[in-house]
Amino acid sequence: MPQKRSQLALALHDEILVKFTRPFERGSVNGYVIDIGPRFFLVALVSDGVRFNGFQCFRLSHVRRLQVPNEYAAFSEAALKKRGERIPKKPPVVVSSLPKLLLTANRAFPLVTIHRELINPDVCHIGRVAGLSKDRVSLLEIGPDAIWDDKPETYRLNQITRVDFGGEYEEALHLVGGLPKANKPRNRNVS
Repeated sequence: MPQKRSQLALALHDEILVKFTRPFERGSVNGYVIDIGPRFFLVALVSDGVRFNGFQCFRLSHVRRLQVPNEYAAFSEAALKKRGERIPKKPPVVVSSLPKLLLTANRAFPLVTIHRELINPDVCHIGRVAGLSKDRVSLLEIGPDAIWDDKPETYRLNQITRVDFGGEYEEALHLVGGLPKANKPRNRNVS
């Protein structure tokens, strides 16, 4: 993993478009590294349509076939430039720990998506952080119909493999469903 970390650090420093795969997905991830923490790193996602599409945080240990730079970087960069799209600035999200990542993403964005791909690679959970402890997160979820659940669901932090926010789908859900009536995260022993 030290080699992956140093390659990602180079991509962050030099704003190099990267590409990598993960064991849970058939395709690849393309984007710019925005921040690197001890276990997770933050990427400004470049979609298949060659547009920026929010942010994703991945576990460093799940990165496979890392390309720095992406072999088609010149094409993607030219398309982004012609579309007037620039690498997004780092959002006020902290990747030093998963609890901090979830809490700061929840403050900075209206919706947060968590993935537990080792449990079920085809399901994600989208919503607002309603509570956070040392080893669990409570998420008040919004469904694909943009209707909020009545009560939060709780998930173990060690099962979370990816966190997304600021993407087009989250934006559409928020646009239609708004925010839940009351949502103040309860923090207990977050480090």
